[in-house]
Amino acid sequence: MATRRYEFGRSDEANHPDTLRATLAEFISTCIFVFVGEGSALALRQIYKEPGSSAGEVVVLALAHAFALFAAISASAHVSGGHVNPAVTFGALLGGRISLLKAIYYWVAQLLASIVAALLLRLVTNNMRPEGFSVSVGVGAFHGFVLEIALTFGLMYTVYATAIDPKRGSVASIAPLAIGLVVGANILAGGPFDGACMNPARAFGPALVGWRWDNHWIFWVGPLIGAALAALLYEFVMVPIEPPHAHHQPLASEDY
Repeated sequence: MATRRYEFGRSDEANHPDTLRATLAEFISTCIFVFVGEGSALALRQIYKEPGSSAGEVVVLALAHAFALFAAISASAHVSGGHVNPAVTFGALLGGRISLLKAIYYWVAQLLASIVAALLLRLVTNNMRPEGFSVSVGVGAFHGFVLEIALTFGLMYTVYATAIDPKRGSVASIAPLAIGLVVGANILAGGPFDGACMNPARAFGPALVGWRWDNHWIFWVGPLIGAALAALLYEFVMVPIEPPHAHHQPLASEDY
């Protein structure tokens, strides 16, 4: 979508094969990401009697999320754009890079995928309760809220610069790697404080299946605000306005 546009969606978009394929791709990729991310937390609980007591555990979580997201985005980028995150979809919507109708499809798919992944984990781990996300002892809800805004801002800015910007050029080839790396780095920076969620879908499924709702709003409102700020800044400041007569090679239909 080389040209910014705001629209609800075309009349034929709701049941168009491309839309359905993109929605399915979002479901599968988000399921993979949540399964690996939450699964790594449960694996650490199984290995260590006191999870979170070692700095090495944060490194393991960061690597697991970075690798899983890199794979999930690489597998779906050519079909759906590889959002794998309701906050990223929200940012793309505010930037005029996706229709409202398709964004709704993506949100439903991402949240359902998170629930399925959490249920599957509970089954294969013999009913272990998902960890989910929570604010660490000594860290207030407001601090966690601001941290989620900051972390997701960095994530969305990277997404825009490497995957959405119409003039991103050859850097698009490393977009999945760059996005996975920034998520891993953010977990190293913010994980000990609030888990460094940055993704409402990543938080929702485990919270529902594990029934852990303490300060859950932080992991929705924070990422959505952070993504919105980054998307609006990049779209209206970093992306140059093209004159009407300008012509560029159009992007593939599966791009953001």
